[in-house]
Amino acid sequence: MAVLEKSSCTKPSEDFSNFPEIIELNVGGQVYITRYPTLVSIPGSLLWEMFSEKNPCSLIQDNKGRFFIDRDGFLFRYVLDYMRDLQVVLPDHFPECGRLQREAEYFKLPELVKMLSLKKNILNSIGNDLCQTELEELSPSMDTMFNLSSSNTIQISGPDNTLALTTGTGSDLKKAGFITIGYRGSYTLGRDSQTDAKFRRVARIMVCGKISLAKEVFGDTLNESRDPDRPPERYTSRYYLKFTFLEQAFDKLADAGFHMVACNSTGTCTVTHDQTDDKIWTSYTEYVFYRE
Repeated sequence: MAVLEKSSCTKPSEDFSNFPEIIELNVGGQVYITRYPTLVSIPGSLLWEMFSEKNPCSLIQDNKGRFFIDRDGFLFRYVLDYMRDLQVVLPDHFPECGRLQREAEYFKLPELVKMLSLKKNILNSIGNDLCQTELEELSPSMDTMFNLSSSNTIQISGPDNTLALTTGTGSDLKKAGFITIGYRGSYTLGRDSQTDAKFRRVARIMVCGKISLAKEVFGDTLNESRDPDRPPERYTSRYYLKFTFLEQAFDKLADAGFHMVACNSTGTCTVTHDQTDDKIWTSYTEYVFYRE
């Protein structure tokens, strides 16, 4: 495991040009490589303070000499994109706006905070399935505002331009699709089949389907560690839920407008105890949900 430490330095120098042209960052375990001018492109930001007002010897580095920042490594890509272009382009159905806004606040990027706050307000007003507002078209220096009228028209205006999005009602924005819920359970059955079976808890509830739909329905309760950072238009069969109650999953699907259209289950005997004749059975069950 890498040991984080400050780089050795005999005498601090006030010459901040000691930073190389190409800089490697370790952000929460994710490695980024960028140019020094990119990191100091926004005066007053945290990265500008780190790399223009501090000496390299005062910054924490990992055992490979990369400058270490203890923040979310996956979301930092959007922070770095903004540092490069003063624009941000997010995927459709991006579920991490709140967390990314918190990262923007930490890195002292107030204009990015405004952009993300605007997007969150729009999504909260008309539903999470609205396609991404073209935030990159908004000037980072403009005083943005939005208005959701009774005709479902969103106006994003500033000194130089006005962007209007006309949408349907919230129910019209829901996208159709399938989500499959699967779980593997086990139970013990004695020699006398009339005795009660001893059930074991469900270890994990799997989620299969389009990533954007899964994130919309389950949100923060979805564990993406087995298939991280996958585009929302792709499909996955490797997500699972952070809870183990099927009814809780069904409630979330029902609240999102899904209904069950099919289910199937299989069971096999895996182990037999010689002394008790108890048999351990395992079963795998899938429930298929659909939203029109």
